[in-house]
Amino acid sequence: MGVVGYLLDTHTFLWSVRECGKLSNKARKVIEDASKPLYISSASAYEIMNKYRIGKLSGFVYEAEYFFDILHTLGANELPISMKHAYFAGKIDWAHRDPFDRLLAAQAHIEKLTLVTNDLVFQTFPSITLLW
Repeated sequence: MGVVGYLLDTHTFLWSVRECGKLSNKARKVIEDASKPLYISSASAYEIMNKYRIGKLSGFVYEAEYFFDILHTLGANELPISMKHAYFAGKIDWAHRDPFDRLLAAQAHIEKLTLVTNDLVFQTFPSITLLW
């Protein structure tokens, strides 16, 4: 069974809009290739808007204000947070405490998606496929 689709980590999504030079060649190709589904998690929407609101992403006005337009331009699908995702994110024995990362990892695991990230913390998560 091949790749079902790709889930972009929050920073990967932001870099795909603003700082493409930070993306690896593999990540850029996946984002540009329409042959496999691309997903953005509801967790990323929440993370972006929450951090924008409190000033941690103050320079990302475009990404915050045009979030849904960007999803459409990328051809990305929304990945809502289901009860299974939330349950698994809270239950999994993983030392990493960041709730956004835990949700993304749980979604990648449950939906069998490859997580596109350069965040090394995901290498310690049991049972997800990473791409960078």
